[in-house]
Amino acid sequence: MHRLTIVFAIASEFMGLSFMSGALAQSAEPLYLERKTSLGNVNGRIDHMAIDLKRRRLFVAELGNDTLSILDLDMPKVVHRISGLKEPQGVGYIQSNDTLYVANGGDGSVRMFRGAEYSPAGRIDLGADADNIRVDLSGNRLFVGHGSGGLNTIDVQSNNKHEFVVLPAHPESFQLDSGTRQIFVNLPNSRAIAVVDATTGQLRSKWALSHEGNFPMALDPERQRVLVVFRSPPKFAAYNWQTGALVAEVDTCGDADDLFLDVKRQRIYIICGTGFVDVLKADDAKYSRIAKITTVAGARTGLFVGDMDRLFVAARAQSGQAAWVWVYRANP
Repeated sequence: MHRLTIVFAIASEFMGLSFMSGALAQSAEPLYLERKTSLGNVNGRIDHMAIDLKRRRLFVAELGNDTLSILDLDMPKVVHRISGLKEPQGVGYIQSNDTLYVANGGDGSVRMFRGAEYSPAGRIDLGADADNIRVDLSGNRLFVGHGSGGLNTIDVQSNNKHEFVVLPAHPESFQLDSGTRQIFVNLPNSRAIAVVDATTGQLRSKWALSHEGNFPMALDPERQRVLVVFRSPPKFAAYNWQTGALVAEVDTCGDADDLFLDVKRQRIYIICGTGFVDVLKADDAKYSRIAKITTVAGARTGLFVGDMDRLFVAARAQSGQAAWVWVYRANP
């Protein structure tokens, strides 16, 4: 009996140490998987996302399914799905007018939905391939990339559209710096980055790039850098946003479509379709890799919400598996 007690005590201590080491291992990861939320019967490619922080709802553009899912993050589950879209790509939500904007690549429209019930509130036709959306709160407008080379603005009060700037190629990810009033635009078909004056619409400059497939982009205002990921070859690069000079370049995971800067933790998250999220140090001159988080092949889009310390990653349906949103918590 005494021996059994000793054995049980040793086993209990070992299990406790194993649990503690597991917890420590989890806490050491810059991102850990908190949960997966099913999107249900959704087929095809999933594109970009947006957030309604007040209602804690996540909007997911389901491009291949011609739908957009709305997830309640507290339940968590899909509470509404908007159908009848045409290859939805970009998504934007504005709390001041409680309106959801969805850019459709299939017919070049921006569709609007209002209120907690997401009632249809009109559409704006841009011509072709409406893609990424960026919200300019100070200007009460949206920027929408579309067509063979253009950015349009939409006034969020009147919903009037204005042609803002003509670009030499189709714009992929673009970012607005509210401080300098500059817009940086990825032009992968021209292997370039365009710099646009956000006030006048004037094309200030165009930087030639040495690699191909510059789709994702983020800005680092503190260091005044434009952060870009290339697909061919898979590289992360940082550029001085005043001169366009290359500051640093490192290898990264492949088939990236989204890139985010976590200002609080000084980290960079790169979501790659090869089945990984690369985590880099933003405050390191060489942008060293901190971690390479395994996801699933084809999961290359997502959204980082700093106010929630969460990275959402979209995993498309494949091989008999349903579509999911993987929710990662940033740590510490």
